[in-house]
Amino acid sequence: MASTRLDPIDRKILAELQADGRMTNVELAKRVGISAPPCLRRVRTLEESGYIRGYHADVDSHELGFEVQVFANVGLASQAEADLSAFEDKCRAWPLVRECHMLNGEVDFILKCVAPDLSSFQSFLTGELLTTPNVASVKTSLVIRQAKDAPGVPFDVLEERLAKSA
Repeated sequence: MASTRLDPIDRKILAELQADGRMTNVELAKRVGISAPPCLRRVRTLEESGYIRGYHADVDSHELGFEVQVFANVGLASQAEADLSAFEDKCRAWPLVRECHMLNGEVDFILKCVAPDLSSFQSFLTGELLTTPNVASVKTSLVIRQAKDAPGVPFDVLEERLAKSA
């Protein structure tokens, strides 16, 4: 388990930053119980090691006029690695596709799409996604409402697992 290379302070730093990435280093150091200079060194090490990939604002899509969220289940005709990579490249280029996950099972990919309105999504679906080479099937589900959107990982579960293995 990769998290065993992190000590409890590193994990607490990650948990605190995941909850609020805008806090100052002084506040972070106070919350994790160390002084500011070593806290900053630890944060930089966590960034350089890839544990922290970046910092982002949690933007409200509805406030910005993006009223439609859709999950698209995509089946491909071929699952050869070159074809999978080509589809992933297309997904990275489509602005309406916010997430792309390759799955095992009946569906090859699930895409999370955000659009200003249904007609914009429909244009993307018929003009881009369905016409993409190797796309064999697409089934869409319109999101009615979101009950939970928790970023990152559940640190309390991680700490429980580590306590049991110690």
